[in-house]
Amino acid sequence: MRRATDEIILPYYQSLGASQVDHKADDDVVTVADKASEALLSEGLAKLHPGIPIVGEEAAHANPSVQNALSGPCWIIDPLDGTNNYARGKPPFGILLALADGGVAQSGWIYDCLTGRFCTAHVGGGAFVDGERAIARSSGLNLPVAAISVVFMDPVRRSAILQHVAPHYTLVDTPRCAAEQYPRLALGVNDVSIFERTLAWDHAAGALWLNEAGGKAARPDGSPYRVDEWEKPGLLGAASPALWDELAERMAEI
Repeated sequence: MRRATDEIILPYYQSLGASQVDHKADDDVVTVADKASEALLSEGLAKLHPGIPIVGEEAAHANPSVQNALSGPCWIIDPLDGTNNYARGKPPFGILLALADGGVAQSGWIYDCLTGRFCTAHVGGGAFVDGERAIARSSGLNLPVAAISVVFMDPVRRSAILQHVAPHYTLVDTPRCAAEQYPRLALGVNDVSIFERTLAWDHAAGALWLNEAGGKAARPDGSPYRVDEWEKPGLLGAASPALWDELAERMAEI
């Protein structure tokens, strides 16, 4: 992850040409750095565990059937999370890696390319930031801090959440970067988050890390997040189970 950062991501940062940025959708871009980072990471992971399928964001965009491997042992790569920020020459952005089996993330790694912050987690083994045990904590504000991602919501759902859920929280902008949003939920910055799109490369590492830190990430009905249910919308994250329960109750009313 550091090699991809040092050799590819940072050299391209704030120096991308127009021909080096493409649109995957109206509000979703990809750069030459995304593709080169995924190639480097894939090569390295293949050497660590030969034969384990690799599900990379860019490979899956080119061929969605790549995601069929998510039901078994596999590596999951987001080679440059927060690409929209990166392409504009602004933070945050990072790299997300996860090792999954049976549709469940077993280990996760989150690397902040600019600060070097390194979050790690293993099932049953706790969560860590730069080698120190991470224990999730809330912001402590009377109105909990909420980062609500509405970009991928339909207009009706977006309106309902902003009208019936948002008034109970102190709203802040989302960073458009899961590699930043998940750490914020455990480090006293944000208290809750609502995610609509739940692609494996965006959430496998972060959801595991938050749960291992003592926070909670789960589907709105309380079921666990699975990496092989990428088409299923809706995921809630919170700094504590109590904050999660409070948010889930409000979401159930809309």
